[in-house]
Amino acid sequence: MRIAITGSSGLIGQALVRSLLADRHDVVRFVRRAPAAAGEVRWDPRQGYVDPAGLVGCDAVVHLAGAGVGDHRWTAAYKKEIRDSRVLGTAAVARAVAALDTPPPVLVCGSAVGFYGDTGDRPVDESAPPGHGFLPSVCVEWEAAAAPAREAGIRTVFARTGLVVSGRGGAWGRMFPLFRAGLGGRLGSGRQYWPYISMADEIAALRHLIDTPALSGPVNLTAPHPLTNREITAAMGRVLHRPTVCAVPAPALRLVLGEFSQDVLVSQRALPARLLESGFVFRHPTIEESIRAALA
Repeated sequence: MRIAITGSSGLIGQALVRSLLADRHDVVRFVRRAPAAAGEVRWDPRQGYVDPAGLVGCDAVVHLAGAGVGDHRWTAAYKKEIRDSRVLGTAAVARAVAALDTPPPVLVCGSAVGFYGDTGDRPVDESAPPGHGFLPSVCVEWEAAAAPAREAGIRTVFARTGLVVSGRGGAWGRMFPLFRAGLGGRLGSGRQYWPYISMADEIAALRHLIDTPALSGPVNLTAPHPLTNREITAAMGRVLHRPTVCAVPAPALRLVLGEFSQDVLVSQRALPARLLESGFVFRHPTIEESIRAALA
């Protein structure tokens, strides 16, 4: 298969590219600089430009590009960057694939379980409405921006990803050194649910979305048994054989992280209902398995 990917330099994008190349697929990487290697194609999401030559003959497009939610403090300017990088980029890709004489059969767009907002103890699947606040509003606009692809008859799937358990980056990449040093602990009350997924399952799930014609619309990419932050903290301690007594109170998180602390303290008990119904089998369904896979 010939598969075009945006966000190929990100944590998930790099892993997806490695997986596809290992299986001898032809990967086209969209880059925001002048192409410097074979398989690279230029795009400019802010200007709405995508080189159509890179999309010709593609069997699938996977759109993962977007500014990191936790990379910077949430100033007004960075919140705009978070929103624009997702909405403008998705609109550009959707318009480009829709304009092709022979469009790809499927567009897989990145999204997030942040769509649901704070759900407390209430389990939510893909039928749940959006929540309230900054991240839910971004997710709503993010997914809506893919309308040109859907209207052109392209099967469009939204991969609402949870917290990816990886030692290479993301939230877990920041946590592992702290826990190894014996400085890990619950965040806030620890009662908030964290919908996690191992990197291996994240990549397998994305490829499942590409390969499963029955799937379109939102699909939660999370492990089947979401746990609270307190439970995940305890599991990290067990696997790493370290104490987990250094709890961080909510006020301290707000002081250090500002508005982004809301994303850390929010509870999202998201379930992968559509993924399971479609026959997907998790390689790492438990948090202990996910942590050990990240360490390996």
